[in-house]
Amino acid sequence: MSETSNGTQHDEFDMDRMGKRQELRRDFQFMSMFGYAVILGSTWEFALIILGLALVNGGTAGSIWMFAVVCFGMFFVMLSMAEMASMAPTSGGQYHWVSEFAPRKYQKFLSYIVGWLCAVGWQAGMGAIAFSATQQLEGLIALNLPYEIKGWHSTLICIATTIFAILWNTVFIRKLPLLEGLGFILHAFGFVAFLTVLWVMAPRTPAKQVWTTFEDNSGWGNTGLSTVVGILGPMATLIGSDSSCHLSEELKDASWVLPRAMVATAIVNYAMGFVMTVTICSTLGTDTMSVLTTRLGQPWMQILLNATESVAGTSVMAATVWVLLLFCATNSITTSSRQLFAFARDKGLPFSDYLAKIRPGWDVPMNAVLVTLLFTTLLSCIIAGSAIAFNVITALSQLGLVSSYIVVIACILAKRLKGEPLLPSKFDLGRSGILVNVIALAFLALVFVFLFFPAAPHPTPATMNWSSLMFGVILLFSLGYYYVWGRYKYEGPVVLVKTL
Repeated sequence: MSETSNGTQHDEFDMDRMGKRQELRRDFQFMSMFGYAVILGSTWEFALIILGLALVNGGTAGSIWMFAVVCFGMFFVMLSMAEMASMAPTSGGQYHWVSEFAPRKYQKFLSYIVGWLCAVGWQAGMGAIAFSATQQLEGLIALNLPYEIKGWHSTLICIATTIFAILWNTVFIRKLPLLEGLGFILHAFGFVAFLTVLWVMAPRTPAKQVWTTFEDNSGWGNTGLSTVVGILGPMATLIGSDSSCHLSEELKDASWVLPRAMVATAIVNYAMGFVMTVTICSTLGTDTMSVLTTRLGQPWMQILLNATESVAGTSVMAATVWVLLLFCATNSITTSSRQLFAFARDKGLPFSDYLAKIRPGWDVPMNAVLVTLLFTTLLSCIIAGSAIAFNVITALSQLGLVSSYIVVIACILAKRLKGEPLLPSKFDLGRSGILVNVIALAFLALVFVFLFFPAAPHPTPATMNWSSLMFGVILLFSLGYYYVWGRYKYEGPVVLVKTL
């Protein structure tokens, strides 16, 4: 396979078939893409962060088993996505695949809707990651000072976190590979350090109690329902099977490398997240309520403090998680902006010409990056007025991405069931494709329903899951834009695709 100045001949062929011009540098290879996706996933870090949500809906057993269920379901989702990524390796991801795989009469409309769902999902996802990093910094401050966490503080820190991530995606873009390397090393060593401290120093809860005690601490009146509602926690940890796909046009030999990097990332991230979940649930101690109601705002920090009995030691470990989430935010900006850029390139958004512009000398979609800053800033303002903003923003992100997964996997499954030919793939699921797609859809359908649930029954306006309202407003806006302007400008990527 011969190399070109910007990828391989296979990359040139794929871009030519899809009717796209190569505008971004193909600097990523297998290991760099693997490292990028592992850091963006940050599964063991998020397994710590979502501990409180998981414990109030399901208890320790619910946390562990629901994490295992989500790992199982998301693995089939990832396999479905990896196959399509090999067929059409493009930054557009889901909306491009829908444009090629959906029935002809629905290609344009479905592709447009999925493009909006992906854009909303990843933009909201950036807000969720920025808020997660903010929470860890606030917990670290509260650990060392008599500090009261306030909403407007969170808003300002979220914006500062986003600006930091954007600087690494623009001004310091040439140094980003170095940051990725440092982040991956810290991610791996941090994981080992946390496990060592918790297993050696923290009190141990009997295994039978940890693995079999399901609890309804939210008052649903049904332990099974409470446990399933807790699916939001592990989904927040493992969502994002398409994260690497949006960097397809910056990866060498993308059709072969990308799906394998996705599989490797999933195996490593799922394993690390599951081990950390079991560890933290096994070292809670006996006073669970004091952990959940800690003044630090982060139950996992209280668990570490109880185990080490050292403010300095706990501070170092809390700072490690905070720094790792800054790396995660940096990578999230990359994925979010690339997806926005790709959809704008196909005229799917307002001000598409502006968003799709690549400024000379930068080789990054600068305008899309700046709009990501604007969107995250607006989402951050929600935090000032709501104590459960993390749940709202995270659920909005998951609704967008899960909806896009459902549509695109349903489209390729329909082609399989009809016996229609699929595009050639270097990651072919073969005869198992139907089973993989069906399991993925069944799992996603369950998740989609429970993403609309509040964290606890009988919610007040302050504790309501407003993501459903936000999701509906954004969907209505996208439909309105489509019927007024979009349908005249947006034709869908399939019109540029060349027949093999």
